[in-house]
Amino acid sequence: MNLKQKKKLLKYLNILDHPVRFNPFVFSRAFLLWALLGLIGGVIAGVYWVGLEFLTHQLAFFNGWQVIPVMAISGLLAGLIIHFIGDPGEIHLIVNNIRFNKGKLDPKNNPSMVLSSLLCVASGGSLGPEAPLVQVTGSTGTWLGKLFRLKGEELRSLSIAGMASGFTALFGAPLGGSLFSLEILHHKHAVEYYKAIIPAFVASCFSYLVFALIIHLGLGPIWDLSAYQYSGIFDFAYAVLFAVIGAAFGWAFIFCTKFFKSLFEKKPLPIYIKTLIGGILLGIIAFYLPLTRYFGHHEINELLTGNFSLSLLFAILVFKIIAISITVTSGWRGGFIIPLFFVGTTLGIIIHQLFPSINLSLAIVSCMAAINACVTRTPMSTTILLATLTGFGHIIPILFASLTGYFLAPRIPFIGSQLGKE
Repeated sequence: MNLKQKKKLLKYLNILDHPVRFNPFVFSRAFLLWALLGLIGGVIAGVYWVGLEFLTHQLAFFNGWQVIPVMAISGLLAGLIIHFIGDPGEIHLIVNNIRFNKGKLDPKNNPSMVLSSLLCVASGGSLGPEAPLVQVTGSTGTWLGKLFRLKGEELRSLSIAGMASGFTALFGAPLGGSLFSLEILHHKHAVEYYKAIIPAFVASCFSYLVFALIIHLGLGPIWDLSAYQYSGIFDFAYAVLFAVIGAAFGWAFIFCTKFFKSLFEKKPLPIYIKTLIGGILLGIIAFYLPLTRYFGHHEINELLTGNFSLSLLFAILVFKIIAISITVTSGWRGGFIIPLFFVGTTLGIIIHQLFPSINLSLAIVSCMAAINACVTRTPMSTTILLATLTGFGHIIPILFASLTGYFLAPRIPFIGSQLGKE
């Protein structure tokens, strides 16, 4: 037998030694893993939301001067939970672990994150549930990846897909939630972890289906902006102009946060003392300006349907920024995306009252997009999220505003771990 015949025989034996596989589709077993993660993420988000709604209704019974002791006690309890059970960290830590810790999010502090954030959000803190959900569902992705012995980029992708499933469930925008989980990880490169795009899409879709089933969520905008009619090319210029104003208030929020951070760090204090002080300050603000209480999910609609004076709107704008800054820096747990949308809404209404001839919806959505993109560096996902949440029919003006806010953002990002390690 010559060499050529031996090679041919070895080739045939090698083929026979392996089972015949026939799959003409892109579909693979990995899809089932992404779908499973999405289903688990949807259940987690649904249960969390039901618990949050129940606790919020219980604590909403207290109003007037009673909000001050309620928020103070809630802050103290949240701080004690963090002190004794463990510090779950914030969005900075999530980004840092995804980028520099091989994509691993540790689930051991999830109980602390869930309990402390429920108290912080339900009592009226100016932070939303998006960050806790991203942390819990992202760490669930890490746990599932380890269970199936995934490593490297596969494990990181599953963690990112878990983050996307939690974010999507809350916002009801699978595409926007998926892109957000990628954009938030870097201040410049939106698709640094491009391998996670499809896993994030799949997990997001399944997560939203389960979440909608649990809380009976409708497929539609949650904030009812008045109808917008495109009036010409100048609308894009208006969107950019409003975005410049929105970006300026994004800078104001960042500087305000740094100011309160320096105050809280002047003297080393236990976390529960910081959260107690934060609760007292937030309660005082909520007592005088009730609309600044909570993270803005329902309050944005109150702004849109109410008839507020210009002076009251300015007060709400300024003190909402202060309230978010205090919440972020005093150790309260939650996310600041929806509260920033509330700030953008208030700013848009103020601009409309000053210049009644401009379109109200265009002013609001442009300010919302710019301030969020300026702070979080997420122009693509911000555009898609706002188009979904507001029902704003024309996506291009939102994109112009988001990009304006992004390019006018400070060179050093607000989320410090978005920068690469030197």
